[in-house]
Amino acid sequence: MCTAKQFVNPEQPGYVGFANLPNQVHRKSVKKGFEFTLMVVGESGLGKSTLINSLFLTDLYPEREIPGAAEKIEQTVKIDASTVEIEERGVKLRLTVVDTPGYGDAINSKDCFKPILSYIDDQFERYFHDESGLNRRNIVDNRVHCCFYFISPYGHGLKPLDVEFMKALHHKVNIVPVIAKADTLTPKEVRALKARILEEIAQHGIKIYQMPDCDSDEDEDFKEQCRLLKAAVPFAVVGSNQMIEVKGKKVRGRLYPWGVVEVENPEHCDFIKLRTMLITHMQDLQEVTQDVHYENYRSEKLAINKRRAPGAAVALGQSGPAAAAVAAASAVKGEGQGEEKDKILLEKEQERIEEVKAELERLEAERLQVEQLEEMHLQQLQQLQTNPWLQRMQEMLARLQQQMQQQQTTQVAGANNVQSHHV
Repeated sequence: MCTAKQFVNPEQPGYVGFANLPNQVHRKSVKKGFEFTLMVVGESGLGKSTLINSLFLTDLYPEREIPGAAEKIEQTVKIDASTVEIEERGVKLRLTVVDTPGYGDAINSKDCFKPILSYIDDQFERYFHDESGLNRRNIVDNRVHCCFYFISPYGHGLKPLDVEFMKALHHKVNIVPVIAKADTLTPKEVRALKARILEEIAQHGIKIYQMPDCDSDEDEDFKEQCRLLKAAVPFAVVGSNQMIEVKGKKVRGRLYPWGVVEVENPEHCDFIKLRTMLITHMQDLQEVTQDVHYENYRSEKLAINKRRAPGAAVALGQSGPAAAAVAAASAVKGEGQGEEKDKILLEKEQERIEEVKAELERLEAERLQVEQLEEMHLQQLQQLQTNPWLQRMQEMLARLQQQMQQQQTTQVAGANNVQSHHV
């Protein structure tokens, strides 16, 4: 007669088990995989494709044909999206790289960034439509999470086109400025160009992607890494797909008559820093895209739909009392949606205010704690200064010093007397 096995609690007594929830989220995320969309914008010849292939160790453009100079004059800006599935240690990443061939190549480059702006808005619109539909289970996120903007190293800062592009798109996408072909500059020139670019970005009020601050409980190595990454903006990079042998080992780099530029050497360029920033802050880039850029687009879209609601009956071809009834119903519906949207925005604003208040209270508590510690140290110092035992010790030290000086004086006088006696 066989007995049924009883269920055995694998954990210790008194252990509920919800501490295992992060492992469940981890397993689910690894099974589902991750999605990320990266846009690269810059003039032709700055090494955008080479850098992307170097970053992800893959060939995203195996069949690309490079246009000639005559074709570039008439070329317009195109949007070229390439998707590749990358797997590393069981983790799958669906990477979409959006290239913009033709940007800044024409003689008249005015408004050449408008196709890029339209593409970003189209991805927002597609996601908004899928999110508002009935089947929201398998929504493909093609929104642009990050934009590498390549700056030419041959100028003395930002060009007018660079300023116009970043001012037009900094509210819609996370912009990361990148100085291309940094091996054409000396280290001193790289530092001067970085300072100049940051100065012009601040002067024109451009908002580039700001890496989040480290939490207080993070280890010191991670804090130092974040500090170095923030100090490296804009990243001066070099890209290469060639493997060169240097001191007996294969490295990715460029060979020149005067030496080798190693792509993955932090002393030669910021390639490693750029890749580290992208990988370690990939989740934050997606969250900023969702919580800031997409929410701004969604709010504007809802406001436009609210204003267009009364004209829906005319668009449907109705007239007379039927059109008036539909328009009135649409207006009431639009008002209801508008009130609900305003309520949601107010709730979000209230949440932000509460978060700011909590942060201010925490900072105030820390300030008071520091003041208390300083006051305690000051009191201890005053007690030491007024301590009679300490005063007696100081007096004893003073008497000992005086006695030693007298002994030295006596010894010197005795030595002088002995010398005079011998003479």
